[in-house]
Amino acid sequence: MYYILIFFVAGLFFGSFFGVVGSRLSEGKSIIYPRSHCESCGHVLEWYELIPVFSYVFQKGKCTSCGVKLSIMYPLIEIITSLLFSVSFYCFGFSRELIIALVISSYLCIVIVSDVNYYVIPDEVTAFFCVITVILKLFLFDFKTVLFSILSGTLLFCLMYCIMLIGNRLFKKETLGGADIKLMAFVGLILSPSLGIFNIFVASVMALPISIYFLIKKKDGMIPFGPFLLASLFLIYFFN
Repeated sequence: MYYILIFFVAGLFFGSFFGVVGSRLSEGKSIIYPRSHCESCGHVLEWYELIPVFSYVFQKGKCTSCGVKLSIMYPLIEIITSLLFSVSFYCFGFSRELIIALVISSYLCIVIVSDVNYYVIPDEVTAFFCVITVILKLFLFDFKTVLFSILSGTLLFCLMYCIMLIGNRLFKKETLGGADIKLMAFVGLILSPSLGIFNIFVASVMALPISIYFLIKKKDGMIPFGPFLLASLFLIYFFN
């Protein structure tokens, strides 16, 4: 229970950072400079305004300087990250599987922020997590496993690209974003090709009800698919 609490608290602070990464990179901004500030009035946040979740609650979801309403996405992503980190440790304990689970959780949280708010998954984020996954697997597993992972990632990338081409031809419009195709390379680094295909199926089933809702309400069934692909990966990795 003690370690679960540690991972929960760590998740809150990492989630705060992931929120910044997801939003700033999506807008083409630096994640280092300037310091965290109100996007409306430019007020630089003090340390007590940066405490995950609690600052949002105590400030009643508003900027202390100009009173503008703050996005609920920030405390939500902090809570989601803390829960994913806690569940990761609960399921795997201190193991190599835990490290991979934390990587998946981190990528998922950044993509939720960027894809839901901006309909974009920054290439540098995908590239970073692909590279770090390969490096970690080189230390945690044997070379044969790493080579298979790279081949699996390449195969799923090509498969997703073919699905996009078929979908575009059938529906006469863009059906998948390029970022979703690149994201499947990361999925392949984690799962086997067969499970990667199952991952696409599960993600599609998860996204279908929401897509129908958007189609009815907004006459547009397009939704950010990246979070569903990674949420599906999270579930398959844990239950597998």
